[in-house]
Amino acid sequence: MYLYLVRHAVAHKRDADRWPDDSKRPLTPEGEEDFMEAARGLAQIVPEVDILLSSPYERAWRTAEILTQQAGWPAPQEFPALEPDVAPEKAVLALQTYADSQSVALVGHRPCLHEIAVYLLTGDAGGADMKLKKGGVVCIEFDDAPEAGAGKLRWLFTPKVLRLSAFSD
Repeated sequence: MYLYLVRHAVAHKRDADRWPDDSKRPLTPEGEEDFMEAARGLAQIVPEVDILLSSPYERAWRTAEILTQQAGWPAPQEFPALEPDVAPEKAVLALQTYADSQSVALVGHRPCLHEIAVYLLTGDAGGADMKLKKGGVVCIEFDDAPEAGAGKLRWLFTPKVLRLSAFSD
């Protein structure tokens, strides 16, 4: 299986007055525009995935919708295990439902997404320091179902690299 972990695009800064419920905080117009281009570049690298799972938070969900629109990936499915602060062990356990898929994309947040990646690569959520920029993507490969320490890092791309890939065809 190939697992693609996508950090949501650039969102508005936290503002309790505008978004008392932080789960409703949206992408900025610039963040949305930049990620549209990055998603087109990602489609050059990963033309399709079997499943697209997303945190239900507005900023992650919109990022997933952009992947559907610009990369031609399937419509996102809500995956609450990708909400911020969910333990990586719980997220990986929830991911077992999709173990028979060839490729799965997850759209989520920091720190959860970073911890999931490190947990899958090292077996310990604190086992390494990984930086995934907003709108960036990491690809982890598994011989079987995703499990702690069994992943192989295939690549990690910044949104800038993805945007440049949009012009490579």
